[in-house]
Amino acid sequence: MSSTTVQVSPEAFVDPRTVMGKGCVVHPFAVIAAGIELGDGVEVFPGAFIGKEPKGAGATARLPTFDRYIKIGNESSIGPNAVIYYDVEIGANTLIGDSASIREQCRIGHHCIISRCVTLNYHCLVGDRTKVMDGTHLTGNMIIGDDVFISINVSTVNDNVMGKAGYEEHVVGPNIADRAVIGAGAIILPGISIGQAATVGAGAVVTRDVAPNGTVMGVPARPV
Repeated sequence: MSSTTVQVSPEAFVDPRTVMGKGCVVHPFAVIAAGIELGDGVEVFPGAFIGKEPKGAGATARLPTFDRYIKIGNESSIGPNAVIYYDVEIGANTLIGDSASIREQCRIGHHCIISRCVTLNYHCLVGDRTKVMDGTHLTGNMIIGDDVFISINVSTVNDNVMGKAGYEEHVVGPNIADRAVIGAGAIILPGISIGQAATVGAGAVVTRDVAPNGTVMGVPARPV
């Protein structure tokens, strides 16, 4: 880390093994652990924690597995109190909003918005230019394509038996294809596929796959 090319607040903690590009800014009370690579112009706002180690604490059915690294692309912004776990990659020009939580094995593309209080659970893959709005939960083992828009307070789930069988191969989240639009407050059940350029209406409960270019609304969601 070269002090001549970055601005680090004296109230921040940055591990000396951190690699930081030119023009990075780290604000007060941010924490950046070892094994982190920040591209040029990355800004980390107060209270953000980059490099949290996943711990099951003996209470979870899934044993967390991860590599001790994080890579954040050029000109990205990490909002106040965001928490980014180890084993995460974030593309260039991506905004991570205030109090967002990004779990291990997540991959986020470039020019994305992960807005305020959004959760990306483990192994969630997000394509390029995708926007996820406030309060949304993206579950573990989920895939989201390019140019997707997911509105506020959307819920996605990955386990139809709700933990009764432990953590097994049946735990799989939805797959949302390129250019899909998900309305506010929608609920998408495990293993559901949302086709390319499909639209899910606000408040819909999606229990079946949605065809490409299709539109579904209601509880349960039906084509319209």
